Order: sequence, then C-alpha cells, then structure tokens
Amino acid sequence: MSACVLMIEDDREMVMLGKIILEKEGYTFISASDGREGLQLLAENAREIDLILLDIMLPEIYGWEILEKVKSNEKTKHIPVIMLSAKHPLEDEAESSHYATLYSAYVVKPFVVRELLDRIAAVLSGSPVDNPAN
Repeated sequence: MSACVLMIEDDREMVMLGKIILEKEGYTFISASDGREGLQLLAENAREIDLILLDIMLPEIYGWEILEKVKSNEKTKHIPVIMLSAKHPLEDEAESSHYATLYSAYVVKPFVVRELLDRIAAVLSGSPVDNPAN
C-alpha cells in the first residue's frame, strides 16, 4: 500500500505540483488550502495519513501553530511533518530552531523535486534527514 501524504498549502500551483509529483511516485495525495481545513482533514483521516507537508505561512492559522497542534494530539503526534517555506530556516532561525524537535525535515521553496522526494522517502523510512535548521 502506498503512503498517504497530506499537503497543507495555500498556493494552488504548489498544490498542483505536489499532486503531480507525489501521485507519479505512487503516493496517495490529499490537500488542504488552509490550516483549518488541514486540521479537519487530519482529524477525519488520521489513521490513513503517513506524512504531512506543511507550509509555514498560511492564512488564519500559522504553520508553526498547526505543527504544535499535530504534535500535541495523541492521535496525530506520530505523523512526521516536513515543513515547507519560502524562507531559509536561517532567515527564520528563532522559530525554526524552536520547533526543530517537532518536525522531521525542512524544505525551502522553490524546491528541487528530487530533493523533496528524497526527503519524503527518508522521513517515511525513518532514516535521518540533514536539516539546515537542526
């Protein structure tokens, strides 16, 4: 069975790119365009979701707040999260360092597709991931 990836991202083009590349690699893909919708999908599908791709700069609920909610919930805290941001973690060092123990990887947008896929595969397999913020 393929892994299921939930992408919480407000950029429609990024969502379409994510859908295309992840489904091509055999992943099941679901998406939410904001934090509230993402948390709702997560609550409804927690058993099926294997990984979350989480944008930091989202409307309504900031990505770091969503990360805290995911990791403080008994039903979802086991799900690995890869943070997506247009900012390099060193530009946002206070927050990226503060939350570094909660996320599994940090990917800067625009990303190299192979890099994202390699990070997803590593996180899903439990392999260590080289993170600039860690």
